[in-house]
Amino acid sequence: MTMKWASAICSKDDSDRSSLEDAVTSCLTEIKEQMEDRPVDFLLGFVSSHFRDSYEVIPELVKELLAPGCFIGCSAGGLIGGGKEIEQERSVAFTAAYLPDVELTPFHLVDEKLPDLDESQEAWQTLMGVAPEKQPAFVMIPDPFSFSTDVLVKGLDFAYPEAVKIGGLASGALSSGQNGLFLNDRLYNEGLVGLTFSGNVVVDTVVAQGCKPVGRSFTITRCKRNILYELDGEPAIMALKEVIDSLGERDKELIKDSIFMGIVMDEMKSEPGTGDFLVRNILGIEPTSGALVVGEILDNQKTVQFHVRDAASSALDLRLLLKEYRDQTLAGGTLAPRGALLFSCLGRGVHLYQQPNHDSECFKTYLGPVPLGGFFCNGEIGPVGSSTFLHGYTSSFGIFRERF
Repeated sequence: MTMKWASAICSKDDSDRSSLEDAVTSCLTEIKEQMEDRPVDFLLGFVSSHFRDSYEVIPELVKELLAPGCFIGCSAGGLIGGGKEIEQERSVAFTAAYLPDVELTPFHLVDEKLPDLDESQEAWQTLMGVAPEKQPAFVMIPDPFSFSTDVLVKGLDFAYPEAVKIGGLASGALSSGQNGLFLNDRLYNEGLVGLTFSGNVVVDTVVAQGCKPVGRSFTITRCKRNILYELDGEPAIMALKEVIDSLGERDKELIKDSIFMGIVMDEMKSEPGTGDFLVRNILGIEPTSGALVVGEILDNQKTVQFHVRDAASSALDLRLLLKEYRDQTLAGGTLAPRGALLFSCLGRGVHLYQQPNHDSECFKTYLGPVPLGGFFCNGEIGPVGSSTFLHGYTSSFGIFRERF
């Protein structure tokens, strides 16, 4: 039998416990109908922060109403499911899958369990409880207040260099202890929850960082950690001035408020384009030296290019990446996607596009009616090139299909 996926979203107007129970019941009833009597091996669930006082009932309701093989999820500032994106409203969303011949390994981690980054691959593999030979894919939901996501991502890239790692940071809380993380029948308020998928499953990724390159590319000729002193042998601020002077009026306006640095991930590409850059904030300018402060550790001789961001460039970035995935990855007899997860930044959605459901509808335009679920995150996990990063302003898709 083949995979089967389902996705649903429900909203309610009041925040008492019975309202939450009604929303969860309605949503899971819809999931059952879509699954057509197939068992649910994997369930991903999100609940808006309006229900903070009732997070603890979610695992028991899920167990009572659906009894999935594995359940993970979290609280969220915005939810995605059933073709809709609901932001800043009382709502719940679930995505379910029947996954024959797929092994799932759930985990909850806290910082104290993480090995040091200079420890062996075996230490990280022992922590995760899955052998690299199983070709696992990781889906992870950290709490941004209590967990060192960057450390875990670097450790997993070291221990499982070929594995896909995607996910998003729980959202909707203003301070530590206010987020809810769900794992099977447990509620946690700290750490990270996640699953590994192995067996007859492939997880493809599309990571849309929402920016476009402007001006020409440069080579880093002097830097120290995240301080960029020189590009092509000249002060970095002079390179930025050169780019600004070359831009049209529209991009000149954008660069005043949304200036980013794109770092090429594959230096072998002669003409890097959409999806080839790791995009990071420019955090400031050192007034005495004219150096740029970048939100990433830099290396000499890396190729970089300035980027800008607005709704139009973000939409174009997503369209180009989804079209490339459809035309290249899915060409030539590759098995079709069965379901997908979307981890999108809180800064996208209606706030950016001035219209609802933008990324979900764009996904459907290029990949058809594939069930899609997820949430709006405080940071997104996904690969650029051969490495995994924690992003902002990004939509990170995990697209699931059978291996054979």
